[in-house]
Amino acid sequence: MSAKVEDQHDEIVVTRSPSLREDGISSPDSDGKDEKFGSSPELYPQDKTLAYEAEGYVPKATFDDFAERDEDGTEKYDWESEEFKNIPEIVRQTVSFEDDPSLPVITFRAVLLASIFCIIGSIVSQISYFRTTTAPFPVFFVILASHPLGKFLARVLPDYRVPLGRFSFSLNPGPFNVKEHVIIGIAANAGSQGQWATFIPTNAALYYNITLEPAIALFFGWGASLLGFSFAAMVRPILVDDPQFLFPLSLQQVAVYRSIQGTTELHLSKSRKQMKVFGWIFLGIFLWQFLPAFMFPFVASLAPLCWFASRNHNVNFLGAGRGGAGLLNITLDWSNITSTVITYPYSVQVIVFASFVLTTWVLIPVAYFGNLWGSPTYNIMSNGVFQKNGSAYPFNSLLQTDASGLQVFNETKYEEVGLAYSGAQFLWEIFMWYASYISSFVWCGLFLAPNIAHCWRSWRRRENAHNDRLSKLIHKYPGLTWWEWVILTIIPFFMLLGVILSKQLYMPIWTYFVALGFGAAAMLPMSLIYAVSGYPMKVGIFNELIYGYMIEAKGSSRHPLGQLAYRVISGNVWYDARTVLEDQKIGHYFHLPPRVVIGIQILANMIALPVNYGVMRWVISSKFEYVSGQKADPGGQWTGQQFKSYNTDGIQYSLVGPKRLFESTVYKPVTYGFVAGAVLPAVIYLLHRKFPKAKFNLWNTTIFFSGCATFHGNLSTGPFTTFLIGTFWNFYLFRYRRKFWNMYAYISGAAADTGFNFNLLFIFIFLGTTGAVMPHWWGNNKDSIERCFALKK
Repeated sequence: MSAKVEDQHDEIVVTRSPSLREDGISSPDSDGKDEKFGSSPELYPQDKTLAYEAEGYVPKATFDDFAERDEDGTEKYDWESEEFKNIPEIVRQTVSFEDDPSLPVITFRAVLLASIFCIIGSIVSQISYFRTTTAPFPVFFVILASHPLGKFLARVLPDYRVPLGRFSFSLNPGPFNVKEHVIIGIAANAGSQGQWATFIPTNAALYYNITLEPAIALFFGWGASLLGFSFAAMVRPILVDDPQFLFPLSLQQVAVYRSIQGTTELHLSKSRKQMKVFGWIFLGIFLWQFLPAFMFPFVASLAPLCWFASRNHNVNFLGAGRGGAGLLNITLDWSNITSTVITYPYSVQVIVFASFVLTTWVLIPVAYFGNLWGSPTYNIMSNGVFQKNGSAYPFNSLLQTDASGLQVFNETKYEEVGLAYSGAQFLWEIFMWYASYISSFVWCGLFLAPNIAHCWRSWRRRENAHNDRLSKLIHKYPGLTWWEWVILTIIPFFMLLGVILSKQLYMPIWTYFVALGFGAAAMLPMSLIYAVSGYPMKVGIFNELIYGYMIEAKGSSRHPLGQLAYRVISGNVWYDARTVLEDQKIGHYFHLPPRVVIGIQILANMIALPVNYGVMRWVISSKFEYVSGQKADPGGQWTGQQFKSYNTDGIQYSLVGPKRLFESTVYKPVTYGFVAGAVLPAVIYLLHRKFPKAKFNLWNTTIFFSGCATFHGNLSTGPFTTFLIGTFWNFYLFRYRRKFWNMYAYISGAAADTGFNFNLLFIFIFLGTTGAVMPHWWGNNKDSIERCFALKK
């Protein structure tokens, strides 16, 4: 039985009945009475036929389609009330403030679709680790694709209950609903990020000819992933429960979910337009990427300075995007751009571009042409380590096994080899990482202290820190108990402890406890910055410095893999915790039970890791010569430069050690990064207090230092093009064409990232593994793809 509509001039009378629940979205009112909702131009166009179904019945309406308006069409809620006054305006415009607790969340079809998308995302993300540039696996693709698939399964699955006692479940509990849709996206996002823990078996294979036992690699990965949940739990009351912390990427996903889930004819019309745009952009990028990635790589790096001064080495170095500074370089390769042009707030894009200009367009030419900081002896575009004469550093020869089986430092060989030197770009990267790490704590203390203090006082009083409408809705659902959090902490603790005790990671056992302390300490400042900006800041190499000093004691292994294991636990676990928090914020916005969200995130991580490990082995076997550095990839993509950077850090801080490094005049200046990281945030804070309308608070020094510390390596094309497109999308369109931006921004970014990732997967599987090679021609010159021929002279 449907709810009948009567057109009474400017009024729509809707008789609510239990049949409305058949749409899987909303419930009837508890009193069963009819409700009147005012006709609003935002809900219905003047031609009301779009809002009606053909047979004259009410459109399949979500409760949210009407909940925010009174009978006269005005906003229903009092935004100045205690429930809403602390909720930012953008959240009010995006999030629903109504909930239907009866909707099922974990269903068979939700788990099935989540597993499929999780596996696909794991494959793409793990491949991406080995490339110089890449686009992240887009969760927006999952959001768009899972909706029609979920509705399809709701139509075709039988209404059969699988008898498993208390764990019995129905294959088809009814219509596919919004909470199922959201939980699929959360699971896919949690499991498709790739695994930092796979860096250990990767580096072991690439640089030390060690094949780590699969069980060790898997249990270390699972332990590190679960540890991220424990770390996230410490800051959840501050970041997830506080409405002031938006998590921009989470809010963007909410906007897309709600756009798709609306089921009026007007919503469906909008969704069809968006899906059409998505399809065309997806197809266009998928086909286009064959040009820069395979057939016509010239378009991946357009270097106009090289074209107008083809025989001038200096100008070629400035203009080249591969092996040069990339000045005014334009790229038509989406992997060099990505949807960050849409997902990052414009203020963040300005800061990131400013950091790129400083490091790549200013410092690199100054060092290169001025022969500063070891240039040109040490390749300024390399993140490797060198001997004093510029030759490759023989790090394996500095390791020797003592009588007890420890990998210790060969002092005699070191006297012969000498200090491990780095290029100028890598040197100031160390400086910037130190500054970024300290800046995160100072910035957090200066700008965000009131929020933290409020949560602390509420915790001491044993009361809810937040009483806004969203928090009240989520408090209806039970969260994890204190004992459950303890268990969730103990399991990864002993899992990692057992792996370290196996001695296959070369990490001294006592440093494990120090790593846990530093990892926990970094959670709040790093997460706060991500929560307000959406910028995924890296922890940097401060933890390597600590580890290097700790293992100076006798009886400690100096193997670089030990330092990498310490790095993952003390720092990289934050990346997993960041994703956990981001998805839990989405659950908060959609009023999903916290226990359900955490459970599906854990399941996704358990599924993803074996896939990550298998893909990692696959890439190593098929691209070993490129990613290990034995051969140069002609396209400059299969470089494995992330792994190389991690190995360089291990050589410097674990094998040689910071004590020897900082005795040298080469490395001593980088320690002033700590001073810069402490002073600059304070200066910005004082300026913000003095001139509050100037918005100095947007100039986040932590993001700036982190951007400066990003190693662009031999590929400096991309940031300039990204800034130009970002200015168009997130400044011009966002400010002056907001309706168009709201309609198509996230959809376009998701479609482009998805098209690139599917092209990457296609080329890797069907061309890369079959040995297919593009013949050399004008657009694929064997001497210089971007035709900067004087660069090598």
